[in-house]
Amino acid sequence: MIFYTYAGYPLLVFSLVKLKNMLKKERIYPPVGFLPVTLIVAAFNEEKSIKSKISNCLKLDYPPGLLKLVFVTDGSTDNTPSIISEYQGITLLHQPARKGKPDAISRALSQANTPIAIFSDANTFMNSDSVKSIVRHYADPSVGAVAGEKRIMKSADSVGQGEGLYWRYESLLKKLDSDLKTTVGAAGELFSIRTELFTPLPEDTLLEDFVQSMLVCTKGYVVRYEPGAFAEEAASPSLKDELERKIRISAGAFQAIGRIKSLFNFFRYPMVCFQLVSHRILRWTLCPLALVVLLVCSVFLYFGSGSVFYEIILFFQVIIYISAISGWQLALKNKQIRVLNIPFYFVFMNFCVFAGFLRFIRKKQTVLWQRAERQD
Repeated sequence: MIFYTYAGYPLLVFSLVKLKNMLKKERIYPPVGFLPVTLIVAAFNEEKSIKSKISNCLKLDYPPGLLKLVFVTDGSTDNTPSIISEYQGITLLHQPARKGKPDAISRALSQANTPIAIFSDANTFMNSDSVKSIVRHYADPSVGAVAGEKRIMKSADSVGQGEGLYWRYESLLKKLDSDLKTTVGAAGELFSIRTELFTPLPEDTLLEDFVQSMLVCTKGYVVRYEPGAFAEEAASPSLKDELERKIRISAGAFQAIGRIKSLFNFFRYPMVCFQLVSHRILRWTLCPLALVVLLVCSVFLYFGSGSVFYEIILFFQVIIYISAISGWQLALKNKQIRVLNIPFYFVFMNFCVFAGFLRFIRKKQTVLWQRAERQD
């Protein structure tokens, strides 16, 4: 189970993609050119970074007359709305009440009269060719959404390096998924959708980016992955902030399972169901539990039989967990030993799944995200 989730499935998808390319030629569609696009940015109390974000958006290599910028600042109590209002050509949506990102995005979509909408976070910075790289995929009528790549800026601490390594691994897997059939979920830092396919989500939706992109598949479309369109952001400033972020994501993952349940119909969505379960559901559910079961069983089997085989299995697990604990202790002191980053972040992620599950069943996770000051 554990091997399949993190290594077996990527190897299997890699093999299936190679086989697919051998048996079926890729269909080439006529270029769509420059389609009208609405770029939507949800920003809450981002006065320190909003000018940089606006500057980033204005430097995007896309015809200005075809790129509409919409910023939503609901609930912001700092100078974010007033800063945005100083710029001509940017649509500002603001209301005192803060209902969460799903509501803000839905309001912004009401201002989008373009066939394509792109979403980007206020604390991320897009490469200049990102819009062009995304739009080209819509030449294929089966493409309903396009996921950009999330990149973590280089960081000196173990949290940042662990997060960066994870997203490099995740980006590789997203590309393989896309080449096989569909990317399994988009990250809110940068993703796009055909406006007509947008589904208004309940206000309490925690992972609105993932749910929104997967609902595209229920309508018969696929999600493409475009590494040529990327959004960079700084790593979490501390272990505490990364812990809170991961727990929130995990709580949202369990909520999302219920909101995309129609995709578990294997007979209607065979390939999407296979990819969703293999890439996401096992990682969110059975794999963390399997780690605990494996450790407990290894202890009992070793002391019960004295077998060298079980001794080796238990030994490797003990080494991993000791390394993870050591990495955790160093992270608390803002120190690191690079070789410990992988076991630390792996165990850290799986711990957050358990914590997220508890928060989900206790209904303690709010949709309102408390922003952290990111690293420079």
